[in-house]
Amino acid sequence: MQNKYGLLFLLLVLPVTLIHAQLLSEKNHFTRQDSLRGSITPERAWWDLTYYHLDITVNPDEKYISGKNTIQYKVLESNSVMQIDLQAPLRITKVTQNAKELDIKHDGNAHFITLKNPQSIGEVHSITVYYEGHPKEAINAPWDGGISWEKDVNGNHFIASSCQGLGASVWWPCKDHMYDEVDSMLISVNVPDNLINVSNGRLRSVERFGDTKTYSWFVKNPINNYGVNINIGDYVNFAEVYDGEGGNLDMNYYVLRDNLEKAKEHFKDAPKMMKAFEHWFGQYPFYVDSFKLVEVPYLGMEHQSSVTYGNQYKKGYLGRDLSGTGWGLKFDFIIIHEAGHEWFANNITNKDIADMWIHESFTAYSENLFLDYYYGKKASSEYVVGTRRSIQNDRPIIGVYNVNNEGSGDMYYKGANMLHTLRQLIEDDEKWRQTLRGMNRTFYHQTVTTQQIEAYLSKETGIDLTAFFNQYLRTTKIPTLEYKIENKELKYRWTNTVGAFDMPIKVTIEGKETWLFPKAEWKTKVLETKNATFDIDPDFYVESTKI
Repeated sequence: MQNKYGLLFLLLVLPVTLIHAQLLSEKNHFTRQDSLRGSITPERAWWDLTYYHLDITVNPDEKYISGKNTIQYKVLESNSVMQIDLQAPLRITKVTQNAKELDIKHDGNAHFITLKNPQSIGEVHSITVYYEGHPKEAINAPWDGGISWEKDVNGNHFIASSCQGLGASVWWPCKDHMYDEVDSMLISVNVPDNLINVSNGRLRSVERFGDTKTYSWFVKNPINNYGVNINIGDYVNFAEVYDGEGGNLDMNYYVLRDNLEKAKEHFKDAPKMMKAFEHWFGQYPFYVDSFKLVEVPYLGMEHQSSVTYGNQYKKGYLGRDLSGTGWGLKFDFIIIHEAGHEWFANNITNKDIADMWIHESFTAYSENLFLDYYYGKKASSEYVVGTRRSIQNDRPIIGVYNVNNEGSGDMYYKGANMLHTLRQLIEDDEKWRQTLRGMNRTFYHQTVTTQQIEAYLSKETGIDLTAFFNQYLRTTKIPTLEYKIENKELKYRWTNTVGAFDMPIKVTIEGKETWLFPKAEWKTKVLETKNATFDIDPDFYVESTKI
Protein backbone atom coordinates (compact mmCIF):
# COMPACT_ATOMS: atom_id res chain seq x y z
CA MET A 1 0.00 0.00 0.00
CA GLN A 2 1.53 3.32 -1.10
CA ASN A 3 2.73 5.63 1.71
CA LYS A 4 1.27 3.22 4.26
CA TYR A 5 2.92 4.61 7.37
CA GLY A 6 2.35 8.25 6.50
CA LEU A 7 -1.35 7.60 6.00
CA LEU A 8 -1.53 5.63 9.23
CA PHE A 9 -0.06 8.63 11.02
CA LEU A 10 -2.79 10.83 9.57
CA LEU A 11 -5.44 8.39 10.73
CA LEU A 12 -4.09 8.41 14.26
CA VAL A 13 -3.55 12.14 14.58
CA LEU A 14 -6.23 13.90 12.55
CA PRO A 15 -10.00 13.83 13.15
CA VAL A 16 -11.85 11.28 11.05
CA THR A 17 -13.97 13.99 9.47
CA LEU A 18 -10.94 15.82 8.14
CA ILE A 19 -9.66 12.66 6.50
CA HIS A 20 -12.95 12.24 4.66
CA ALA A 21 -12.94 15.88 3.59
CA GLN A 22 -9.39 15.73 2.28
CA LEU A 23 -9.58 12.51 0.34
CA LEU A 24 -13.06 12.54 -1.14
CA SER A 25 -14.55 15.94 -1.60
CA GLU A 26 -12.26 18.79 -2.60
CA LYS A 27 -13.21 19.66 -6.17
CA ASN A 28 -14.20 22.95 -7.77
CA HIS A 29 -14.11 22.18 -11.50
CA PHE A 30 -16.43 19.60 -12.99
CA THR A 31 -16.14 17.78 -16.29
CA ARG A 32 -18.43 15.94 -18.67
CA GLN A 33 -17.39 12.72 -16.95
CA ASP A 34 -18.58 14.15 -13.63
CA SER A 35 -21.96 14.90 -15.17
CA LEU A 36 -22.22 11.46 -16.78
CA ARG A 37 -21.40 9.89 -13.43
CA GLY A 38 -23.49 12.17 -11.22
CA SER A 39 -26.67 13.01 -13.15
CA ILE A 40 -29.75 11.07 -14.16
CA THR A 41 -28.97 11.07 -17.86
CA PRO A 42 -31.63 10.30 -20.50
CA GLU A 43 -29.87 6.96 -21.02
CA ARG A 44 -30.49 6.13 -17.35
CA ALA A 45 -33.91 7.66 -16.80
CA TRP A 46 -35.92 5.46 -19.19
CA TRP A 47 -35.35 2.15 -17.37
CA ASP A 48 -35.89 0.96 -13.81
CA LEU A 49 -33.32 -1.42 -12.40
CA THR A 50 -34.94 -4.58 -10.95
CA TYR A 51 -32.30 -7.33 -10.59
CA TYR A 52 -28.57 -8.03 -10.88
CA HIS A 53 -26.68 -11.29 -11.09
CA LEU A 54 -23.02 -10.43 -10.67
CA ASP A 55 -21.05 -13.56 -11.58
CA ILE A 56 -17.27 -13.11 -11.39
CA THR A 57 -13.96 -14.86 -10.88
CA VAL A 58 -11.36 -13.19 -8.68
CA ASN A 59 -7.75 -14.20 -9.38
CA PRO A 60 -5.78 -13.00 -6.34
CA ASP A 61 -2.32 -13.82 -7.70
CA GLU A 62 -2.92 -11.69 -10.79
CA LYS A 63 -5.11 -9.07 -9.04
CA TYR A 64 -7.58 -9.72 -11.85
CA ILE A 65 -11.37 -9.87 -12.10
CA SER A 66 -13.36 -11.37 -14.97
CA GLY A 67 -16.98 -12.29 -15.41
CA LYS A 68 -20.35 -10.82 -16.22
CA ASN A 69 -23.29 -8.92 -14.78
CA THR A 70 -26.82 -9.74 -15.91
CA ILE A 71 -28.92 -6.60 -15.55
CA GLN A 72 -32.70 -6.92 -15.50
CA TYR A 73 -34.82 -3.81 -15.95
CA LYS A 74 -38.34 -2.52 -16.53
CA VAL A 75 -39.00 -0.11 -19.40
CA LEU A 76 -40.43 3.24 -18.24
CA GLU A 77 -40.11 5.27 -21.44
CA SER A 78 -39.38 4.58 -25.09
CA ASN A 79 -35.65 4.53 -25.75
CA SER A 80 -33.04 2.24 -27.23
CA VAL A 81 -29.76 3.47 -25.71
CA MET A 82 -28.73 2.41 -22.21
CA GLN A 83 -25.91 3.84 -20.07
CA ILE A 84 -23.82 1.33 -18.14
CA ASP A 85 -20.86 2.43 -16.04
CA LEU A 86 -17.47 0.74 -15.66
CA GLN A 87 -14.24 2.45 -14.71
CA ALA A 88 -10.87 1.92 -16.37
CA PRO A 89 -8.66 -0.02 -16.37
CA LEU A 90 -11.50 -2.57 -16.36
CA ARG A 91 -13.00 -3.03 -19.81
CA ILE A 92 -16.27 -4.32 -21.23
CA THR A 93 -15.60 -7.14 -23.67
CA LYS A 94 -19.15 -7.53 -24.98
CA VAL A 95 -22.82 -6.96 -24.17
CA THR A 96 -25.62 -9.29 -25.24
CA GLN A 97 -29.41 -9.33 -25.22
CA ASN A 98 -31.37 -12.40 -26.32
CA ALA A 99 -28.11 -13.99 -27.52
CA LYS A 100 -27.38 -11.02 -29.81
CA GLU A 101 -24.25 -8.97 -29.35
CA LEU A 102 -24.94 -5.25 -29.02
CA ASP A 103 -23.08 -2.15 -30.20
CA ILE A 104 -21.26 -0.13 -27.52
CA LYS A 105 -20.12 3.48 -27.63
CA HIS A 106 -17.50 4.23 -24.98
CA ASP A 107 -17.29 7.68 -23.39
CA GLY A 108 -14.74 7.48 -20.59
CA ASN A 109 -16.28 5.49 -17.76
CA ALA A 110 -19.78 5.66 -19.28
CA HIS A 111 -20.71 3.10 -21.92
CA PHE A 112 -23.73 3.58 -24.16
CA ILE A 113 -25.32 0.38 -25.42
CA THR A 114 -27.68 0.37 -28.39
CA LEU A 115 -30.44 -2.21 -28.02
CA LYS A 116 -31.76 -4.07 -31.07
CA ASN A 117 -35.12 -5.32 -29.82
CA PRO A 118 -38.13 -3.01 -29.26
CA GLN A 119 -38.33 -1.67 -25.71
CA SER A 120 -42.04 -1.33 -24.95
CA ILE A 121 -43.17 0.50 -21.84
CA GLY A 122 -43.93 -1.88 -18.98
CA GLU A 123 -41.91 -4.78 -20.33
CA VAL A 124 -39.08 -6.43 -18.39
CA HIS A 125 -35.86 -7.25 -20.23
CA SER A 126 -32.26 -8.02 -19.40
CA ILE A 127 -28.80 -7.53 -20.84
CA THR A 128 -25.57 -9.30 -19.91
CA VAL A 129 -22.38 -7.26 -19.64
CA TYR A 130 -19.10 -9.19 -19.87
CA TYR A 131 -15.98 -7.57 -18.50
CA GLU A 132 -12.45 -8.19 -17.24
CA GLY A 133 -9.26 -6.53 -16.14
CA HIS A 134 -7.19 -5.25 -13.24
CA PRO A 135 -9.49 -3.05 -11.14
CA LYS A 136 -8.20 0.09 -9.47
CA GLU A 137 -6.22 -0.85 -6.39
CA ALA A 138 -7.26 0.95 -3.22
CA ILE A 139 -4.45 3.18 -1.96
CA ASN A 140 -6.03 4.16 1.35
CA ALA A 141 -9.32 2.30 1.66
CA PRO A 142 -12.05 3.16 2.25
CA TRP A 143 -11.40 6.85 1.47
CA ASP A 144 -9.50 6.18 -1.74
CA GLY A 145 -11.35 3.02 -2.68
CA GLY A 146 -11.15 0.16 -5.11
CA ILE A 147 -9.90 -3.34 -4.32
CA SER A 148 -7.54 -3.95 -1.39
CA TRP A 149 -5.18 -6.80 -2.28
CA GLU A 150 -3.47 -7.69 1.00
CA LYS A 151 -2.24 -10.82 2.78
CA ASP A 152 -2.82 -11.95 6.35
CA VAL A 153 -0.04 -12.84 8.80
CA ASN A 154 -0.06 -16.42 7.51
CA GLY A 155 0.50 -15.35 3.90
CA ASN A 156 -3.06 -16.00 2.76
CA HIS A 157 -4.74 -13.56 0.38
CA PHE A 158 -6.90 -11.02 2.18
CA ILE A 159 -9.00 -9.02 -0.28
CA ALA A 160 -11.89 -6.58 -0.02
CA SER A 161 -13.78 -3.97 -2.02
CA SER A 162 -14.70 -0.45 -0.91
CA CYS A 163 -16.08 2.20 -3.23
CA GLN A 164 -18.28 4.86 -1.59
CA GLY A 165 -18.09 8.08 -3.56
CA LEU A 166 -15.78 6.56 -6.15
CA GLY A 167 -18.61 4.26 -7.21
CA ALA A 168 -19.27 0.55 -7.59
CA SER A 169 -18.29 0.77 -11.26
CA VAL A 170 -14.69 0.81 -10.07
CA TRP A 171 -14.96 -3.00 -9.82
CA TRP A 172 -18.18 -4.13 -11.58
CA PRO A 173 -20.41 -2.84 -14.40
CA CYS A 174 -23.70 -1.36 -13.21
CA LYS A 175 -26.10 1.56 -13.29
CA ASP A 176 -23.85 3.60 -11.03
CA HIS A 177 -26.13 6.26 -9.62
CA MET A 178 -27.66 6.37 -6.15
CA TYR A 179 -31.21 7.20 -7.23
CA ASP A 180 -32.05 3.72 -8.55
CA GLU A 181 -31.49 0.78 -6.20
CA VAL A 182 -31.75 -2.76 -7.49
CA ASP A 183 -34.69 -4.68 -5.97
CA SER A 184 -32.71 -7.89 -5.36
CA MET A 185 -29.36 -9.33 -6.34
CA LEU A 186 -27.36 -12.54 -6.63
CA ILE A 187 -23.59 -12.22 -6.09
CA SER A 188 -21.55 -15.23 -7.28
CA VAL A 189 -17.81 -15.04 -6.65
CA ASN A 190 -15.32 -17.72 -7.68
CA VAL A 191 -12.12 -17.85 -5.60
CA PRO A 192 -9.29 -20.33 -4.88
CA ASP A 193 -10.59 -23.18 -2.75
CA ASN A 194 -8.46 -22.28 0.28
CA LEU A 195 -10.32 -18.95 0.56
CA ILE A 196 -13.89 -17.90 1.36
CA ASN A 197 -15.83 -15.05 -0.19
CA VAL A 198 -18.35 -13.21 1.99
CA SER A 199 -20.81 -10.82 0.34
CA ASN A 200 -24.18 -9.27 1.12
CA GLY A 201 -27.34 -11.14 2.03
CA ARG A 202 -27.49 -14.87 2.77
CA LEU A 203 -25.28 -17.63 1.47
CA ARG A 204 -27.29 -19.58 -1.09
CA SER A 205 -24.72 -22.12 -2.30
CA VAL A 206 -21.06 -23.13 -2.44
CA GLU A 207 -19.99 -25.00 -5.59
CA ARG A 208 -16.61 -26.55 -6.25
CA PHE A 209 -14.97 -26.20 -9.66
CA GLY A 210 -11.59 -27.96 -9.68
CA ASP A 211 -9.32 -26.07 -7.29
CA THR A 212 -11.79 -23.17 -6.90
CA LYS A 213 -15.11 -22.58 -5.20
CA THR A 214 -17.98 -20.26 -6.10
CA TYR A 215 -19.83 -18.62 -3.23
CA SER A 216 -23.29 -17.32 -4.16
CA TRP A 217 -24.98 -14.79 -1.88
CA PHE A 218 -28.54 -13.60 -2.42
CA VAL A 219 -29.83 -10.17 -1.37
CA LYS A 220 -33.63 -10.00 -1.13
CA ASN A 221 -33.88 -6.34 -0.11
CA PRO A 222 -33.11 -3.30 -2.26
CA ILE A 223 -29.43 -2.38 -2.06
CA ASN A 224 -27.41 0.62 -3.21
CA ASN A 225 -24.46 -0.03 -5.52
CA TYR A 226 -21.66 1.00 -3.18
CA GLY A 227 -23.15 -1.24 -0.49
CA VAL A 228 -22.38 -4.34 -2.59
CA ASN A 229 -19.10 -5.96 -1.55
CA ILE A 230 -16.71 -8.87 -1.83
CA ASN A 231 -14.51 -9.95 1.08
CA ILE A 232 -12.08 -12.79 0.45
CA GLY A 233 -9.86 -14.45 3.02
CA ASP A 234 -9.10 -17.38 5.28
CA TYR A 235 -12.28 -16.75 7.23
CA VAL A 236 -13.87 -18.64 10.09
CA ASN A 237 -17.43 -18.01 11.18
CA PHE A 238 -19.32 -17.79 14.44
CA ALA A 239 -22.90 -16.65 14.93
CA GLU A 240 -25.73 -15.87 17.30
CA VAL A 241 -29.46 -15.27 17.08
CA TYR A 242 -30.67 -11.90 18.31
CA ASP A 243 -34.25 -11.58 19.60
CA GLY A 244 -35.17 -8.25 18.09
CA GLU A 245 -38.17 -6.13 17.15
CA GLY A 246 -38.59 -8.14 13.94
CA GLY A 247 -38.20 -11.54 15.59
CA ASN A 248 -35.10 -13.73 15.38
CA LEU A 249 -32.22 -12.04 13.59
CA ASP A 250 -29.22 -14.06 12.44
CA MET A 251 -26.00 -12.22 13.34
CA ASN A 252 -22.94 -13.78 11.71
CA TYR A 253 -19.30 -12.86 12.17
CA TYR A 254 -16.53 -13.68 9.69
CA VAL A 255 -13.00 -13.12 10.96
CA LEU A 256 -9.50 -14.26 10.12
CA ARG A 257 -8.73 -17.66 11.62
CA ASP A 258 -6.14 -16.36 14.10
CA ASN A 259 -8.56 -13.71 15.43
CA LEU A 260 -11.47 -15.99 16.32
CA GLU A 261 -11.14 -15.93 20.10
CA LYS A 262 -10.55 -12.20 20.43
CA ALA A 263 -13.45 -11.54 18.04
CA LYS A 264 -15.84 -13.62 20.14
CA GLU A 265 -15.19 -11.28 23.04
CA HIS A 266 -14.78 -8.00 21.18
CA PHE A 267 -17.82 -8.37 18.93
CA LYS A 268 -20.15 -8.31 21.94
CA ASP A 269 -20.61 -4.66 20.95
CA ALA A 270 -22.65 -5.87 17.93
CA PRO A 271 -25.77 -7.13 19.79
CA LYS A 272 -25.45 -4.14 22.13
CA MET A 273 -25.54 -1.93 19.03
CA MET A 274 -28.59 -3.72 17.70
CA LYS A 275 -30.49 -3.27 20.97
CA ALA A 276 -29.70 0.43 21.23
CA PHE A 277 -30.41 1.26 17.60
CA GLU A 278 -33.66 -0.69 17.41
CA HIS A 279 -34.71 1.38 20.44
CA TRP A 280 -33.85 4.68 18.79
CA PHE A 281 -34.41 4.02 15.08
CA GLY A 282 -36.83 1.10 14.92
CA GLN A 283 -36.55 -2.40 13.56
CA TYR A 284 -33.32 -3.37 11.83
CA PRO A 285 -34.23 -2.91 8.15
CA PHE A 286 -32.80 -6.14 6.72
CA TYR A 287 -33.94 -9.11 8.82
CA VAL A 288 -34.52 -11.18 5.69
CA ASP A 289 -30.89 -10.67 4.64
CA SER A 290 -29.41 -11.12 8.17
CA PHE A 291 -26.61 -9.06 9.73
CA LYS A 292 -22.92 -9.78 9.21
CA LEU A 293 -19.73 -8.24 10.55
CA VAL A 294 -16.78 -9.12 8.31
CA GLU A 295 -13.10 -8.51 9.03
CA VAL A 296 -11.24 -6.68 6.25
CA PRO A 297 -7.74 -5.24 5.68
CA TYR A 298 -8.92 -1.62 5.94
CA LEU A 299 -10.74 0.35 8.66
CA GLY A 300 -14.35 -0.54 7.78
CA MET A 301 -17.42 0.38 5.73
CA GLU A 302 -21.22 0.21 5.88
CA HIS A 303 -21.85 -2.46 3.24
CA GLN A 304 -25.49 -3.49 3.65
CA SER A 305 -25.96 -6.66 5.75
CA SER A 306 -22.20 -7.22 5.32
CA VAL A 307 -20.67 -4.48 7.47
CA THR A 308 -16.88 -4.55 7.24
CA TYR A 309 -14.54 -4.24 10.20
CA GLY A 310 -10.84 -3.39 10.53
CA ASN A 311 -10.53 -1.44 13.79
CA GLN A 312 -7.84 -3.80 15.15
CA TYR A 313 -10.10 -5.06 17.94
CA LYS A 314 -9.73 -1.80 19.83
CA LYS A 315 -12.23 0.46 21.54
CA GLY A 316 -12.67 3.93 20.09
CA TYR A 317 -11.33 4.82 16.66
CA LEU A 318 -8.13 2.76 16.35
CA GLY A 319 -7.83 3.13 20.11
CA ARG A 320 -8.57 6.89 20.13
CA ASP A 321 -11.52 8.78 21.53
CA LEU A 322 -12.64 11.24 18.86
CA SER A 323 -14.51 13.30 21.44
CA GLY A 324 -11.62 13.70 23.89
CA THR A 325 -14.03 13.03 26.76
CA GLY A 326 -13.33 9.39 27.54
CA TRP A 327 -16.77 8.28 26.41
CA GLY A 328 -15.50 7.33 22.98
CA LEU A 329 -13.51 4.48 24.53
CA LYS A 330 -16.67 2.80 25.82
CA PHE A 331 -17.39 1.24 22.41
CA ASP A 332 -15.73 0.09 19.21
CA PHE A 333 -16.22 3.04 16.87
CA ILE A 334 -16.35 0.99 13.67
CA ILE A 335 -18.92 -1.51 14.94
CA ILE A 336 -21.23 1.24 16.17
CA HIS A 337 -20.76 3.80 13.40
CA GLU A 338 -20.72 1.50 10.39
CA ALA A 339 -23.64 -0.59 11.66
CA GLY A 340 -25.57 2.62 12.32
CA HIS A 341 -25.49 3.11 8.57
CA GLU A 342 -27.86 0.17 8.18
CA TRP A 343 -30.59 2.65 9.08
CA PHE A 344 -29.06 5.80 7.55
CA ALA A 345 -27.41 5.01 4.18
CA ASN A 346 -28.73 1.52 3.53
CA ASN A 347 -32.37 1.82 4.63
CA ILE A 348 -32.66 5.55 3.87
CA THR A 349 -30.33 6.39 0.97
CA ASN A 350 -29.54 9.75 -0.61
CA LYS A 351 -30.52 10.08 -4.27
CA ASP A 352 -27.60 12.40 -4.99
CA ILE A 353 -24.27 12.16 -3.19
CA ALA A 354 -24.48 15.93 -2.58
CA ASP A 355 -26.99 14.96 0.12
CA MET A 356 -24.61 12.54 1.80
CA TRP A 357 -25.25 14.28 5.12
CA ILE A 358 -28.38 12.12 5.33
CA HIS A 359 -26.03 9.15 5.68
CA GLU A 360 -23.28 10.65 7.78
CA SER A 361 -24.92 13.22 10.08
CA PHE A 362 -27.50 10.80 11.43
CA THR A 363 -24.93 8.01 11.74
CA ALA A 364 -22.38 10.20 13.53
CA TYR A 365 -25.27 11.23 15.79
CA SER A 366 -26.02 7.53 16.40
CA GLU A 367 -22.71 7.24 18.26
CA ASN A 368 -23.91 9.45 21.10
CA LEU A 369 -27.36 7.82 21.06
CA PHE A 370 -25.61 4.50 21.68
CA LEU A 371 -23.97 6.13 24.71
CA ASP A 372 -27.31 7.62 25.74
CA TYR A 373 -28.88 4.16 25.79
CA TYR A 374 -26.19 2.55 27.94
CA TYR A 375 -24.63 5.40 29.92
CA GLY A 376 -27.25 8.13 30.04
CA LYS A 377 -28.01 11.54 28.65
CA LYS A 378 -25.03 13.28 30.25
CA ALA A 379 -22.55 10.90 28.61
CA SER A 380 -24.33 11.31 25.29
CA SER A 381 -24.18 15.09 25.52
CA GLU A 382 -20.54 15.25 26.56
CA TYR A 383 -19.51 12.98 23.69
CA VAL A 384 -21.28 14.84 20.88
CA VAL A 385 -20.19 18.24 22.22
CA GLY A 386 -16.63 16.89 22.43
CA THR A 387 -16.66 15.96 18.75
CA ARG A 388 -17.00 19.65 17.83
CA ARG A 389 -13.23 19.84 17.86
CA SER A 390 -13.32 17.98 14.53
CA ILE A 391 -15.54 20.56 12.82
CA GLN A 392 -13.76 22.57 10.13
CA ASN A 393 -16.50 24.86 8.74
CA ASP A 394 -14.54 24.85 5.50
CA ARG A 395 -17.52 24.67 3.14
CA PRO A 396 -21.23 23.81 3.29
CA ILE A 397 -22.34 20.33 4.30
CA ILE A 398 -24.39 19.94 1.10
CA GLY A 399 -22.33 19.45 -2.06
CA VAL A 400 -22.91 20.27 -5.72
CA TYR A 401 -25.76 18.34 -7.34
CA ASN A 402 -25.60 16.18 -10.47
CA VAL A 403 -21.79 15.86 -10.61
CA ASN A 404 -21.15 13.16 -7.97
CA ASN A 405 -19.86 15.72 -5.48
CA GLU A 406 -20.30 15.40 -1.74
CA GLY A 407 -20.07 18.35 0.63
CA SER A 408 -17.79 19.05 3.54
CA GLY A 409 -16.58 16.36 5.92
CA ASP A 410 -18.48 18.44 8.49
CA MET A 411 -21.44 16.28 7.48
CA TYR A 412 -20.22 14.03 10.30
CA TYR A 413 -19.86 16.00 13.52
CA LYS A 414 -21.29 19.37 12.54
CA GLY A 415 -24.26 17.36 11.29
CA ALA A 416 -24.40 15.37 14.53
CA ASN A 417 -24.33 18.55 16.59
CA MET A 418 -27.03 20.06 14.39
CA LEU A 419 -29.26 17.07 15.21
CA HIS A 420 -28.33 17.24 18.89
CA THR A 421 -29.37 20.91 18.84
CA LEU A 422 -32.67 19.94 17.21
CA ARG A 423 -33.27 17.46 20.04
CA GLN A 424 -33.03 20.36 22.50
CA LEU A 425 -35.58 22.39 20.53
CA ILE A 426 -38.10 19.57 20.69
CA GLU A 427 -37.83 19.34 24.51
CA ASP A 428 -39.36 15.87 24.47
CA ASP A 429 -36.98 12.92 24.13
CA GLU A 430 -39.73 10.41 23.51
CA LYS A 431 -41.14 12.56 20.71
CA TRP A 432 -37.64 12.80 19.25
CA ARG A 433 -37.20 9.02 19.45
CA GLN A 434 -40.53 8.44 17.73
CA THR A 435 -39.55 10.98 15.06
CA LEU A 436 -36.39 9.02 14.27
CA ARG A 437 -38.27 5.71 14.27
CA GLY A 438 -40.98 7.20 12.07
CA MET A 439 -38.38 8.48 9.66
CA ASN A 440 -37.12 4.93 9.11
CA ARG A 441 -40.68 3.71 8.56
CA THR A 442 -41.69 6.56 6.25
CA PHE A 443 -38.64 6.21 4.00
CA TYR A 444 -38.21 2.44 4.41
CA HIS A 445 -35.92 1.07 1.67
CA GLN A 446 -36.16 4.35 -0.26
CA THR A 447 -33.84 6.86 -1.90
CA VAL A 448 -34.53 10.42 -0.75
CA THR A 449 -33.57 14.07 -1.11
CA THR A 450 -32.61 16.62 1.51
CA GLN A 451 -35.91 18.37 0.87
CA GLN A 452 -37.86 15.25 1.81
CA ILE A 453 -35.95 14.85 5.08
CA GLU A 454 -36.31 18.54 5.94
CA ALA A 455 -40.06 18.47 5.25
CA TYR A 456 -40.52 15.29 7.30
CA LEU A 457 -38.67 16.68 10.32
CA SER A 458 -40.53 20.00 10.18
CA LYS A 459 -43.87 18.21 10.03
CA GLU A 460 -43.15 15.66 12.77
CA THR A 461 -41.56 18.11 15.20
CA GLY A 462 -44.12 20.84 14.57
CA ILE A 463 -41.31 23.36 14.00
CA ASP A 464 -40.63 25.25 10.78
CA LEU A 465 -37.00 24.19 10.30
CA THR A 466 -36.40 25.96 6.99
CA ALA A 467 -34.00 28.57 8.32
CA PHE A 468 -32.46 26.07 10.75
CA PHE A 469 -31.39 23.74 7.94
CA ASN A 470 -30.40 26.61 5.66
CA GLN A 471 -28.07 27.79 8.43
CA TYR A 472 -26.39 24.51 9.29
CA LEU A 473 -26.46 22.65 5.96
CA ARG A 474 -25.99 25.39 3.39
CA THR A 475 -23.60 27.85 5.04
CA THR A 476 -20.42 27.70 7.10
CA LYS A 477 -21.74 30.30 9.53
CA ILE A 478 -22.08 29.35 13.19
CA PRO A 479 -25.03 31.20 14.74
CA THR A 480 -23.62 33.71 17.23
CA LEU A 481 -25.60 35.04 20.17
CA GLU A 482 -24.45 38.58 20.76
CA TYR A 483 -25.40 39.95 24.16
CA LYS A 484 -24.68 42.60 26.77
CA ILE A 485 -25.74 43.00 30.37
CA GLU A 486 -26.11 46.46 31.86
CA ASN A 487 -27.45 46.80 35.38
CA LYS A 488 -30.69 44.78 35.39
CA GLU A 489 -31.08 44.53 31.65
CA LEU A 490 -30.03 41.85 29.17
CA LYS A 491 -29.89 42.75 25.49
CA TYR A 492 -29.38 40.00 22.92
CA ARG A 493 -29.67 39.12 19.23
CA TRP A 494 -28.55 36.59 16.63
CA THR A 495 -25.67 37.50 14.33
CA ASN A 496 -23.83 35.53 11.62
CA THR A 497 -27.09 33.94 10.54
CA VAL A 498 -29.22 33.43 7.44
CA GLY A 499 -32.41 35.40 6.91
CA ALA A 500 -35.36 34.48 9.16
CA PHE A 501 -33.15 32.53 11.58
CA ASP A 502 -34.90 32.80 14.94
CA MET A 503 -33.94 29.64 16.84
CA PRO A 504 -34.84 29.72 20.55
CA ILE A 505 -32.00 28.92 22.92
CA LYS A 506 -31.75 27.77 26.52
CA VAL A 507 -29.55 29.83 28.84
CA THR A 508 -28.82 30.01 32.55
CA ILE A 509 -29.11 33.39 34.27
CA GLU A 510 -28.05 33.57 37.91
CA GLY A 511 -28.31 29.79 38.17
CA LYS A 512 -31.83 29.60 36.69
CA GLU A 513 -32.56 27.99 33.33
CA THR A 514 -34.70 29.97 30.92
CA TRP A 515 -35.44 30.19 27.20
CA LEU A 516 -34.57 33.20 25.06
CA PHE A 517 -36.10 33.84 21.66
CA PRO A 518 -33.52 35.91 19.77
CA LYS A 519 -33.88 37.37 16.32
CA ALA A 520 -31.63 39.54 14.19
CA GLU A 521 -32.89 42.64 15.98
CA TRP A 522 -31.97 43.45 19.58
CA LYS A 523 -34.33 42.17 22.22
CA THR A 524 -34.39 43.09 25.90
CA LYS A 525 -35.03 41.07 29.04
CA VAL A 526 -35.33 42.59 32.50
CA LEU A 527 -33.21 40.77 35.08
CA GLU A 528 -33.73 40.29 38.80
CA THR A 529 -30.19 41.30 39.76
CA LYS A 530 -27.51 43.62 38.49
CA ASN A 531 -24.81 42.25 36.17
CA ALA A 532 -26.18 38.71 36.43
CA THR A 533 -24.16 35.66 35.44
CA PHE A 534 -25.08 34.35 32.00
CA ASP A 535 -24.31 30.97 30.38
CA ILE A 536 -25.52 29.31 27.17
CA ASP A 537 -26.57 25.66 27.28
CA PRO A 538 -23.62 23.80 25.68
CA ASP A 539 -26.02 21.36 24.00
CA PHE A 540 -26.72 24.07 21.41
CA TYR A 541 -24.17 24.28 18.62
CA VAL A 542 -23.74 28.07 18.62
CA GLU A 543 -21.17 30.66 19.55
CA SER A 544 -21.57 33.75 21.74
CA THR A 545 -20.08 37.21 21.94
CA LYS A 546 -20.39 39.45 24.98
CA ILE A 547 -20.12 43.13 24.17
